[in-house]
Amino acid sequence: MFYLYILRSKKSGKYYIGSTSNLDKRFKAHNAGKTRSTRGLTPLEIVHTESYSTNNDARKREAYIKGRKSRKYIETLFNTP
Repeated sequence: MFYLYILRSKKSGKYYIGSTSNLDKRFKAHNAGKTRSTRGLTPLEIVHTESYSTNNDARKREAYIKGRKSRKYIETLFNTP
């Protein structure tokens, strides 16, 4: 199983979008400061996840969301009922 995930910084409110095959391990790495792109954003919280059967599908979704370049769009993903 592969996952698309969105993290939000509790410190700055910024979002980070990524994909992985091991969500728990990846989330711990982000919060431990082992990921360069989120090192200054800790602590982080998971605000949205989606699961996919292939890595390719998860990465396509990641690229699509990043391509939107819209905070508003990102927030609609996890604020809709």
